[in-house]
Amino acid sequence: MKKSSSRSGGRIFTDEFSNRGQRFDRLKNSEHDISDEYNHHNDDYSWPINDVVLDYSSPSPSASPPLNDNGLTGSPMADGQQYHHQNDDVEPTSPSPFAKSPWSCHVANVPPPNDNFSNVLMGSLVREEGHIYSLAASGELLYTGSDSKNIRVWKNQREYSGFKSNSGLVKAIVISNDRIFTGHQDGKIRVWKVSSKNPSSYKRVGTLPTLKNYIKCSIKPSNYVEARRNRNVLWIKHFDAISCLSLSEDGSLLYSASWDKTFKVWKVSDFKCLESVKAHDDAVNAIVAGFDGLVFTGSADGTVKVWRKEVQGKGTKHFFSQTLLKQECAVTALALSPEATFVYCGSSDGLVNFWEREKSLSHGGVLKGHKLAVLCLATAGSLVFSGSADMGICVWSRVEGGEHVCLSVLTGHMGPVKCLAVEKDREASGTGGGEGRWIVYSGSLDKSVKMWRASEQITTATRQSPRAFKRDLSSAPSFASFGRNMGSRRY
Repeated sequence: MKKSSSRSGGRIFTDEFSNRGQRFDRLKNSEHDISDEYNHHNDDYSWPINDVVLDYSSPSPSASPPLNDNGLTGSPMADGQQYHHQNDDVEPTSPSPFAKSPWSCHVANVPPPNDNFSNVLMGSLVREEGHIYSLAASGELLYTGSDSKNIRVWKNQREYSGFKSNSGLVKAIVISNDRIFTGHQDGKIRVWKVSSKNPSSYKRVGTLPTLKNYIKCSIKPSNYVEARRNRNVLWIKHFDAISCLSLSEDGSLLYSASWDKTFKVWKVSDFKCLESVKAHDDAVNAIVAGFDGLVFTGSADGTVKVWRKEVQGKGTKHFFSQTLLKQECAVTALALSPEATFVYCGSSDGLVNFWEREKSLSHGGVLKGHKLAVLCLATAGSLVFSGSADMGICVWSRVEGGEHVCLSVLTGHMGPVKCLAVEKDREASGTGGGEGRWIVYSGSLDKSVKMWRASEQITTATRQSPRAFKRDLSSAPSFASFGRNMGSRRY
């Protein structure tokens, strides 16, 4: 097949084991400029996919782009390439982020779903613009966030759209109907909305806290709290990185957790901050809104706490309920089972603890499958997925009696697995065999997103002990290789 001669997109199929995505940069620490609190009218924009020419030819593995002077793969940006923008204040001659950071899409030749191919790698999306920190799947769309400050939108393993914020790497993404909430390293939450006329166009519709609420709150001196020595900030504003976002069961409330040791509660309808809770003695690494008005938080102080929500007038109030876990190791991730019967917690010692709702949140056991820190968790059906700094993803199946079986360990990433997202396998559903089959997306600090097929069916071929996962950890990157985030208790 003849390849396109256009250099605009620079996107090609690449072999799974090419050197693309196998080299590491040190994590760039985001600068924190509090004085630029609301000077954001020019920093956010979106671009449609038809602004670039994509090359989806199918070359041989040797067709991967050459290395540049920095030892990374990429193609030159075409002269004069432009993008359409949502904000008139943005200069129209700015180069498209697509041209600055070419992606390669590889979809492996995976056989149709059947019992013999229940947990396999389907393909990879590799780029050289930043580590992958956040993922969210909704219908046919996959959203990816990184320290490049771009949020990419993918549809059927093809670039579909994207939007960009010029401050703060993207630490978290959650989706509420036609709105997308993104949490950033600069302590802000940005809100994006899909255009009703063009579903591939996104526009920023707000930043939390809103300017109106910020000004109104700043008038009263009692609204200021001490953040650091000789520095006070408004209680409605996170003064450190946002680590996690979560929506309430009914979707009316947004919870944001931060390294500033607090979590905040926002009203989705008008973006108003209802409450700020000083939750832990160290950074809050994870938060998940659960059942019966309960909220679970995990922290670098080694604890998992439960908070009870009560409605008071037009607002809410969260009260401390109990501590599920107290340990020396940092808590790094939390997840609920889809039917909200189990609570899972990952920590920096590589263990996954869980509690059972039907037994009054009593401790149910420990899943031992990783050699390094668990960085992310996801659940689907009876499956639990745990991503780790050891570059592996354990697939656990919950069986009768609350026991868990390790079905497989997904390997292929060349860096710590930082985030996971799961959606129903629509292809398998179309053939009538989609019950208990899922598509798993994993984002890594190797700058790639991988797509896996997973099945809930337990067979002799898939059942294995996590101890069978043998990797030469001497070749695994150390935490220090990825900057201060991986080297500290903050995740």
